[in-house]
Amino acid sequence: MAKLRILSASVQVAEHLRDELLRGRWAETMPGGDYLVTELGVGRDTIKAALQQLEDEGILVGQGRRKRRRINLPSQLSKVRALRVRILLYENGSRARGTNIELLRNLQESGYVGNFAKKTLTDLGMNVEQVAKFVNQTPGDAWIVEAGSREVLEWFAAQSVPAFAMYGVKSGVSIAGSSPKLDPGIVVKRLVTLGHQRIVLLVRDDRLTPKPALFEQAYLDELESHGIIPSPYNLPNWGNSREEFHRCLDSLFHLSPPTALIISEPKLFIAARDYLSQHGLIAPRDVSLVCLDPDIAFTWCDPEIAHVRWNFAPISRRILRWLNHVDHGKEDRLQSFTKAEFVEGGTIGLVPRSS
Repeated sequence: MAKLRILSASVQVAEHLRDELLRGRWAETMPGGDYLVTELGVGRDTIKAALQQLEDEGILVGQGRRKRRRINLPSQLSKVRALRVRILLYENGSRARGTNIELLRNLQESGYVGNFAKKTLTDLGMNVEQVAKFVNQTPGDAWIVEAGSREVLEWFAAQSVPAFAMYGVKSGVSIAGSSPKLDPGIVVKRLVTLGHQRIVLLVRDDRLTPKPALFEQAYLDELESHGIIPSPYNLPNWGNSREEFHRCLDSLFHLSPPTALIISEPKLFIAARDYLSQHGLIAPRDVSLVCLDPDIAFTWCDPEIAHVRWNFAPISRRILRWLNHVDHGKEDRLQSFTKAEFVEGGTIGLVPRSS
C-alpha cells in the first residue's frame, strides 16, 4: 500500500502554479504576489513560499525587488501537456466509492492531472445555474460528471469544454458517456413470477424530473406488460434527503405495504433494510429486496443480497479512450454500455401469504 502524501499548503499552491505554467497560462513573466493572493484565496506567506519553491526548481527566475519573476521553462517541460481532468461527483459520499478511487488512480497513472472537484452535484443542488457558475470558476480541460440530471448534462453538452457523462440521465443528450446496461424486465419478471404485484422502485428525484429517465420508464412499461397499472405508488417521488426517504417509507408501509422493493443504491438499500428491521419486517419473509448497484458487502451477507452486478473496468477504459481523443483534438460524443447481470441472492422470495 502506497504511503499517504500529505502536502503543505505552499506545496499544493506550487503544484497548481506549475501546472498552469506548463499549460502556458502565463508567458514571459509571472504575475505578482498580490494578484495570486486574490486569485487563489490563500495567504501571502503561502504564495511567497510557493514562488520560492518554483525559483529553487529553476522554473522561475527572480529579477530583483518589485520586479516580476521571469518564466524559465526548460524545453522538455514546455512541451509537456497534461490535461486537467475534474471529476464532478454526485455527492460527498462518492469520494470513498471504490470505483471512483480506481478511476482517479487510472487517470493519474495515464499521465492526466485528475482530481475530484471541491463541490458535488448535491452541494450545488443539481441546479444548472449553480453548476455553471462553479464549473466556470474552476480551471479544467475536461470534466467527468457522475450521475448528472438531464438538465445538467444538457448544459455540459452545450459548452466548449469536453465533458463525459458517467452514468446519469444522458439518453438523447449529445454527450460522451458510459454506464451499465440495466434491464428492469429481468427483475420485474422474476418478482411477478414469485407472485408480486405491489412492486416499488426507489430512485433519486433527479431521475424522475422533468420525466422518468429511460430505465425508470422501461420499469413502468414492464409493470404494465404484466397487467400492473403503474402509478406514483410504484415509482414515488420522495426528494433527496434522509428525512424525505424515511417519510416515503412510512407512507408506503402505512396502508398497502409493497411486497417488493427495488432500490437504486447500496446506501439507500442499507437505510431501507434498517428501517424494515426496526418495524419487524425481514427479507424475504415479509418483503423482497433488490439493489440495482453492486457492493462488495453484499456477498458477505447471509443470505446474499439480490442485486444487479456489473464491471466498472469497461467504463474506466471508455473514459481513458475519450480523454485520448480529447487530448488529440478529436470530438467524441459516443455513449457506451457495459453488460449487467441480475444476481438473485436470498433477499427475494414468494409473495407473503398475508398479502
